Amino acid sequence: MKARNEIEAVRSPEESQSASSRRSFLKGAALTGAATIASLGALSTTVSAQQQEETESMQYEREHLKKSDRDILIAAQIAEALAVTTYTNIINSSPFFKTIPDDDQGYLIGARQEEMSHYLLEQSVTDQFTPFTQFFYPKKMFSDAQTTLNILVTLEDAFIAAYLVGVRNFSTRNLRVTAARIMGIESDHRTLARVVGGDVTPQFGGPIKSITGIQGVAESIAPPNNNGYERTLCWTSIDQALTALTPFVNFNAAKAAGFDTSQSFPFEPFTPTLPNLLGDFISFSGC
Repeated sequence: MKARNEIEAVRSPEESQSASSRRSFLKGAALTGAATIASLGALSTTVSAQQQEETESMQYEREHLKKSDRDILIAAQIAEALAVTTYTNIINSSPFFKTIPDDDQGYLIGARQEEMSHYLLEQSVTDQFTPFTQFFYPKKMFSDAQTTLNILVTLEDAFIAAYLVGVRNFSTRNLRVTAARIMGIESDHRTLARVVGGDVTPQFGGPIKSITGIQGVAESIAPPNNNGYERTLCWTSIDQALTALTPFVNFNAAKAAGFDTSQSFPFEPFTPTLPNLLGDFISFSGC
C-alpha cells in the first residue's frame, strides 16, 4: 500500500498540464510586468509619437468624413455648446453655487472645461461651428437649485443617449471609440450632478433628495450612481436627440415648452484646461 505522500504525488495528465499552464502563465505575467516597467521609461517618447498620430488621425477623419458621421458630430457640437453654456451660467449666476462644498464646485468647474474640450475636438473634425449659439432654458433655471439640477441631469441623460447613438451608428471604429470615451465623461457628470443635490443648503431649498431627469421621473439621489447600465432612451437615430434638445435652441419650441423666452444665453467658447493631462485626448484610435 502506498504512503499518503506517495499517493498525493501521483497526478493525472490533466493535473500535470494544469500545473504546467499555471507555471507558464506566471512566467508570462512576470515577463509582461518587467516589460511594462521598462516601457514607462520611454513614456515621453511615446507621448510625442502619440501627438503626431493625433494630428494625422484628425486630418484623416476630416478628409474621410461621411455625411451620416457629420450629422452626428454637428448634433454633438450643439449639445456640447449647450453644456458649456449651462455650466458657465451655473457657476457665474446660480446663488447656491458658492454655498456648496469645494469639491462640488470643482466638479462643475471641471465639467465646463471638459465639455468645451469635447466641442473643440468635434469641431476639429467637422470644420464647422455649431449652428446654434443662443440657448433658452426653463423658468428659474439658474435661480432655483431644484430646477437647475433637474435640467442639468436631463441634459446629461440626453448627452449620454446621443453619444450611444454615435457608438451605434458612426461608420468608423475610431469615431465609435471616441463617442464611447466622451459618453463615459457625460456619465460622470450625471452622477456628480446628483451628488450636488444633497449638498444644497437649506437657504436654497436643500438638501435636495430627488432629481428628475429626461424621463420625467423623480429619482432619489441615493445612490448618485444609480445606473447599472447607461440609459439609451431607446434612441437609435441622432434625430431623436435633436428633437429632445429643440426647446433649448429654438424660440418657438422653447415657448411651446413653457421655457423662459425673455432671455437667451450665448455660447461663449474658450480655450479649455483639462483637470488632468492623463485624461486628455491622445488620438481617435483611443490608444
